[in-house]
Parts: sequence; structure tokens; C-alpha cells
Amino acid sequence: MPPTTTMFRAARPIFHQTSRAAFRSQFARTSGRRFQSTAAGSEGPTAQQQQGWFKRMWDSPIGFKTVHFWAPVMKWALVLAGIGDFARPAEKLSVTQNAALTATGAIWTRWCFVITPQNYLLAAVNFFLGCVGVAQLTRIAMHNSAQKKLPAPVEKEA
Repeated sequence: MPPTTTMFRAARPIFHQTSRAAFRSQFARTSGRRFQSTAAGSEGPTAQQQQGWFKRMWDSPIGFKTVHFWAPVMKWALVLAGIGDFARPAEKLSVTQNAALTATGAIWTRWCFVITPQNYLLAAVNFFLGCVGVAQLTRIAMHNSAQKKLPAPVEKEA
């Protein structure tokens, strides 16, 4: 065997022990039970743990009663409209409109990770909005390059 193989086999238990200990320490629980409160003297789960999913979503800073939820939901209409434009011929698509969709998608996707609270639903809709815009701009560019390669039409004299 080459000496490097022997060296790595000999060091394998050392790497295995340190990596496993580091992994366990990151995810170690402070208590034995999953939903037990860490507060001293408390009995049973906390009030937030007792709430249902709908109640937690309602009270969340990006929940149902905020613009952080409804703006992305309504913005999916733009994505669906862009997807609907795939059925349109490329010569009828607007370069400026699709460039605006692409820029909006790229800028606001980044911004969704900078703001507090981070809004992943808004980031997702903006990402897909940018993807639709890029796809449409690609269709327009391919159509325009194909039109330039066609020979000029010959006019008949009467």
C-alpha cells in the first residue's frame, strides 16, 4: 500500500471522534424532553408551544394580518402572467417590460434577505419573477437574432 493510504487509515479514528463530538455538541439538547420548558419550576409546555399553527401564523410578524404575507401572495399574479406570456409569439413581447420584471426580481430577491423580518415568501416570488423575465428576454433575443439571419425579402416590380 502507498504510505498515504496507511497514514489516512491510521488517522481515521481521530477524525471520526472529533467530527462526531463537534456535530453532537452543536445539536445537543439542554433537556431530555423535546417540548419541556427551560424555565425553572414551570410545568408543561409554554403558551407558544400550546398554540396551533394558525394562531402562531396570525401573530407572526410576517403572518396573515400583515403586508409581508399578502404582498407576495398577490405578486404571484405577475409570475403567472409572465408564464402565460410563454404562449405569445416572441415578436409581441416587450423588451422593456421583461427587463423591468428581471430587474425587479433580482433586486427585491436580495432585499428580502436584508430586511427584518426576513421574508422568504417574498424572496421566492421575486426569484421566480426574475426567472420568468430572463426566460422571456432570452426568447426575444433568440427571435431577434433569427430575424437578422433571414435574407431580405425581394420586392417584385409591377
